[in-house]
Formats: sequence, C-alpha cells, structure tokens
Amino acid sequence: MAVACGLCAGSNYVNQPLLHSIATHLGVGDGTAALTVTLAQVSYAFGLLLLVPLGDLLERRRLIVSLMVLAACGMLLSGFAQGFALLAVGTLMTGLFSVAAQVLVPMAATLAAPGRSGQAVGLLMSGLLTGILAARSVAGLLSELGGWSLAYRVVAGALLLVALALWSVLPTSRNQAPPRYGQALRSLATLAARHPRLRSRALLGALSFGSTSVLFSTMALLLAGPPHGLGDAAIGLVGLAGVAGALMANVAGRLADRGWGQATTAASVALVLLSWGALWLGHANLAWFIAGMLVIDLALSGVHISNQNVIYQLAPEARSRVNAVYMTSYFTGAAAGSALGSAAWQGGGWAATCAVGAGMALLNAGALLYDRRLARSAVTAAA
Repeated sequence: MAVACGLCAGSNYVNQPLLHSIATHLGVGDGTAALTVTLAQVSYAFGLLLLVPLGDLLERRRLIVSLMVLAACGMLLSGFAQGFALLAVGTLMTGLFSVAAQVLVPMAATLAAPGRSGQAVGLLMSGLLTGILAARSVAGLLSELGGWSLAYRVVAGALLLVALALWSVLPTSRNQAPPRYGQALRSLATLAARHPRLRSRALLGALSFGSTSVLFSTMALLLAGPPHGLGDAAIGLVGLAGVAGALMANVAGRLADRGWGQATTAASVALVLLSWGALWLGHANLAWFIAGMLVIDLALSGVHISNQNVIYQLAPEARSRVNAVYMTSYFTGAAAGSALGSAAWQGGGWAATCAVGAGMALLNAGALLYDRRLARSAVTAAA
C-alpha cells in the first residue's frame, strides 16, 4: 500500500525536474511548461473532491485498482505526446485518477489496530513522500538516458504492475451501510461545517503545501539556469535532499499517537518559514538551496501527518469523505502556490519567488494560532 501511494503521488511530480527539457522539446516557454505542475494539482484537487468520497461508497480494492489503471493511461498519453496539448490532457488525466493514494490512506487507518492508526498513516505517508522524491530523481536520470518522455512511460508501467499486485493482496473492504453518491458529496459541506478543526487543519495543510509548491514549480528553472547550470539528472538528484521528509512522516505519526501532534505541528510550521531564508541564499549557493529544500520537505511532512491524525478522529465512519475535504483544500493550496510561484518567477525571478513562498508561510502561522484556539476550546468544552 505504501509503494502504491508513492507511485500515485509521484506520478504528479515526474514533470518537475523536466520542465526545461519539456519546454525545449515541445517548443514552448518555461512558464508554459511550468503550467503542467499547476494542471496536475488542479486535476488532483478535482479527483479528491469527486472520486475520493467513493471510498465510503464502493468496494475499496476494486476502486483503488481501477483508479491506478486510469492514472497509468494518463501517464502513457503524456509519454507519447508530441505537442503541449496532449501532454496537458495526459497530465490532467493522471492527476484526476492518481487520487487512489487518498483512498488507500484512510483504508489503512481503518484496518489498523486501535491506537496505531497514526503509525499506519505515517507508514503510508512515508511511502507517498518517498515516491515524490524518487519521482523527481528517477525522472531526471531517465531523461538523461532516453529523453523526458521515457520517465512517463516507465512510471506508467510501474503503476500497472503495482495495481496488479494490490488486486492480489488487498482485502475486500467497504462500508456496511454506504450513502448514495449525491448524499456523500453533499455531506462534504456538512462535515466541514460541523467540525471547525477540519476547517482549521485544512487551512494549515493548504498554506503549508502552497508555500512548498512555490518551490516545486520553480526549482528546475532556477537550477537549470545560471549560476547552477544543472541538467535534468542533477536536478532530480537535488530533490533527494528532501528524503528526511519521508522519514519524518513515520516519526510524526508515532508522535501523534503519543499526544505530541500539536507540538509537532507548531515546530513544522516554524520550519516552513525558516526554510525560505535558506532557499533565498540558494540562488547563488547550491548548499543553501539543498539545506532549505531538506527543511521544507521535512516540515511539510510534519504538518501533514499531524493534520491527518486530527481529522481522522473527527468522524471515523466517514474517513474517506473527511480526507476528501482536507485533501481538496490541501491540493487547492498547492495549485495556488504553483501558479503564484510561476508568476513570481516570470515577474521578479528568484527573489520574488522566495517572497511569495515566505508570505504563504506567514499566513500559515496565523492558521496555526486559529487551530490552537479551537483545540483549547474543545478541551474546555469536554471538561
């Protein structure tokens, strides 16, 4: 399940180290190529809103495998694209159906033993984050070997193989009294209105991922240009600096099970902001850039796992729908961050990009204060 999460999430990050090569091969500008990052995240957000709630309605094993096969088809379209239009269609299709990962995560929380859901979610999120990091690195290496399209084709094949493995090993799982699809979609708004901490944690996730996505959408453009002048493979390897984020996911899950979720969130929010100082220095110094990327990936993981531990306790009978509300907000923030990052890069270069990323991190600190007030109110009401 962790490997499947990694492949599904990673399929939306294959393009990030390849943006310059895609722009050159398809004859489009860097800004246009960077739009594929935004397209992936927007379509993923729609998949979260429209498809993830099906995890509370349908048999989950069949749903997960079907979504992964369709995501693989989208990767194949991108891998054989000879123009930007077909690449965009393939990107949209992959983003929409790769939400299989977000059906797997609440399924793991459901299957976990009592008191160990945080650990189970952390394990799958470690796989998911490792997949994102590996996607950047492997895509860069494959691009050097056989061109940027080879990365898409290889990931498509891997998705199909793991989908087959999941069909063999996953248990059948579904709600005993599932709601109708229309009821499930309407209940998303009801869940958001009923649970204030779902709203606050969704905002925290959106701003954290939005700030990080400012980096994701522009790092290849910075590293490919002067003074760094890195190729696709080297840019992909730089992405491995964030491997600490994958390790942090499992640690954050264990801390949440022990009651340290709020402290983990606060420390992670502070690190998102601090990372932008190192990233700004990274304009001329690769070591500072790598340090900043390591810190922001680690911090994003800490916020995200702490968020999921909170929201899954709010409505255990509707975990897929709660996850849909949260993750829709999460990737809406990511899409906004990608778009703002691309615009900042075109308008003011790396300095403007860092200013936008740090600005979103400052807003995130305000969201943290709001969530802490809600948490204290809940404790007071319970007492």
